[in-house]
Amino acid sequence: MKQGKRPTRKEKQIMLKYHLNPNNWLVSKRQGDMLTLVHRYTNSVKQIPND
Repeated sequence: MKQGKRPTRKEKQIMLKYHLNPNNWLVSKRQGDMLTLVHRYTNSVKQIPND
């Protein structure tokens, strides 16, 4: 799996909108309308819409 990157300010705001703590998530992929997130500690993966 690709290493995650730290989220930008806009991505952090999107994560907060979906009740996710931006300090615990890294951005793995930025596809057109989806963000793929990887948890820093558990390596679980989530996809959220990129509004």
